Amino acid sequence: MEYRYIAYIDEAGDCGIKTVKPLDANGSSEWFILSAVVIDAAREDQVAGWVEHMTSSARLIQRQIKVLHFKNLLPVTKTLVCTSVASLPLRCFVIASNKQNMRGYANPFAEKIPSKNWFYCWMSRILLERVTHYVKHRSIKRYGEVQKVKLEYSECGGLSYSQMNAYYEWIKMKSGAANLFLPLGGLVWETMDRSLLKVYPHKERHGLQIADIVASAFFKACDIHDTRECDPQFAKLLLPRMARAIYNGDNLISGYGVKLFPKYQEVNITSQQREIFQFYGYPKQWWDPDPSNPKAYRPLIDQVRPSIQTPRG
Repeated sequence: MEYRYIAYIDEAGDCGIKTVKPLDANGSSEWFILSAVVIDAAREDQVAGWVEHMTSSARLIQRQIKVLHFKNLLPVTKTLVCTSVASLPLRCFVIASNKQNMRGYANPFAEKIPSKNWFYCWMSRILLERVTHYVKHRSIKRYGEVQKVKLEYSECGGLSYSQMNAYYEWIKMKSGAANLFLPLGGLVWETMDRSLLKVYPHKERHGLQIADIVASAFFKACDIHDTRECDPQFAKLLLPRMARAIYNGDNLISGYGVKLFPKYQEVNITSQQREIFQFYGYPKQWWDPDPSNPKAYRPLIDQVRPSIQTPRG
């Protein structure tokens, strides 16, 4: 299957929601960050060179580095790699979930989702709503028609190629019946094909190492439990490459290139944790299809059976 774009997808934090910090002392991470780095497929052969250059530069500071992993870098090295990413021809997307409001949440349809990790799948769906929207509009502008995007996921606990494919086929069927958990913008299915979904170990794909830098920089920006304190300086360096959506004349990153869950007004976080989201434009945010008219969602929501609960945000 021919494709014109590639999205490298990686995460930071963990997606467990049975117990969550700071509500539980030994709980899973307060935040789960999922990122996508999108490039033109014509540049696929250049990605290894980009990462090898960053790695070589990083070794001048930390000689022991073999594979780029943001969490293992010194602050000065983190600055170096984020500055390098900000200069590359790519676009970045970040979905940030503060999981306090998800603690202990039992999804009534979890057993019907053909995946062991429904929360990861749900987060990836929100991410791909934005990625496929971007690919659609960019490819129409450049090629005159919608093109395909190849999705390369970083291998993580319990994630498999078959599970992810089954999940997307499931929500494709549900979306056709207007019966989704949370009717947001919707995936642009024309950009996707099951043969273009792959899962790789982090070290095997250079593009996944870039996605790790993006996800981990944002994790560091808002985490205070697993990385000691918030430090948004690295995520701020990525500003030139964060995806933007034009709406009502505004060129918005918030809600598009950077999406926070739950809602900015409802999330229970400190002023230091809010800094990175304010930097990227919150509380204002992009909302598809019509952020100024929430009633536009009412017909879709009314078609969902009352027993369905939605992940909050």
